[in-house]
Amino acid sequence: MPERDDPQSVHLAMSAAAGRRGIGLKWKIIGGVVSGVALFGLLVFGVVSYQTGRALRAQLERRALDVATNLGDSAAAHILRGNVLELYALASKYSLLPAVAYTLIRDGKGGVLAHSLGALPPELAESSALNSPRQTNRREFPFRGRLVYETSAPIMDGRVGAVSVAIWADSVEEEVQRAVLPLIGLIAAALAAGLIFSVLLTRGITRRVFRLKEIADKVSMGDLETPVGIDSNDEIGELARSLERMRVSLKVAMSRLARA
Repeated sequence: MPERDDPQSVHLAMSAAAGRRGIGLKWKIIGGVVSGVALFGLLVFGVVSYQTGRALRAQLERRALDVATNLGDSAAAHILRGNVLELYALASKYSLLPAVAYTLIRDGKGGVLAHSLGALPPELAESSALNSPRQTNRREFPFRGRLVYETSAPIMDGRVGAVSVAIWADSVEEEVQRAVLPLIGLIAAALAAGLIFSVLLTRGITRRVFRLKEIADKVSMGDLETPVGIDSNDEIGELARSLERMRVSLKVAMSRLARA
């Protein structure tokens, strides 16, 4: 008959099997927590960047429309009087505002009356003539190797003419980045604090689990004197109390067998 395995050989076999395991429970939990926080952080970063950038671009569009409206109000009387020099002076003045690429002042038929550019590129003159001066228009296109956002606003409902104000797109992106980066830094700090807290909490949980494993190994080797020593009001505490009851029951049973 084959010999029955004693507790020592069973323990050695189980230890060898444990040594062949892959990643431990603690690292699995920590890896899961870190992965979850990282994915959540990426999602938050994406949402914040998108929403903040969208809000800032809308704000810049309103600012460009305000500039165009103010320029149109200032230019209306000069257009009616035919004061071209004053129109050029206004166009140059408003082009000095931050991030403004150029300004255009057009008549009611779309023809360019004044602008802030030294020489008006043909594509601007042609595109200006094609746009309706009676409504607000927005577009983006490359200009002198850089992308611009152009906003056109009518003057007196388009009866007098219209103005166009173009803003450099890279200046818009820089402003978006200046607004988004501090928010991302705060979110990153909050996520890092949450990650540290989660890792510490995970270590506290796994430490009690490893304690239960250690007691279970001792019981399997015949050591019935070491108490579990874990008291908490959760599932691990319930498991610890069950293991303690089992240890006490086995100890009583062994004592009865020894006296028999």
